[in-house]
Amino acid sequence: MIRYPLVSSNLLSSRAIRCLTLLACVENLFPTFQSLPATGADQVAGMSLVCFSLVLFTYYTVWVIVLPFVDSDHVIHTFFLPREYSVILPGMAALILILCVGLFIGVVTWKNRKPKKVD
Repeated sequence: MIRYPLVSSNLLSSRAIRCLTLLACVENLFPTFQSLPATGADQVAGMSLVCFSLVLFTYYTVWVIVLPFVDSDHVIHTFFLPREYSVILPGMAALILILCVGLFIGVVTWKNRKPKKVD
């Protein structure tokens, strides 16, 4: 049973119709893939991550884009690190992210390796 009745078959190609049919079949076979309501703890964690990202983005945007146009003796400069760190900190964060991803891939590869056969 296709769950997309508003889609007219004469507007879509046969490939698109097959994709929608396959999607409907997968949704029926694997109900865990359907959206589940988030628990209270998940909602709090998600909202805190969104708020942290918003504050970090606003701080960095003001630091990098707005601050160069403000006089250097203005009070707002006391709330921000020196400008050199605006390049160093994201570079270090990117390096740490790449190292963590590489470490994760290495650990997963190491755990999934097959032992050599002894003749």
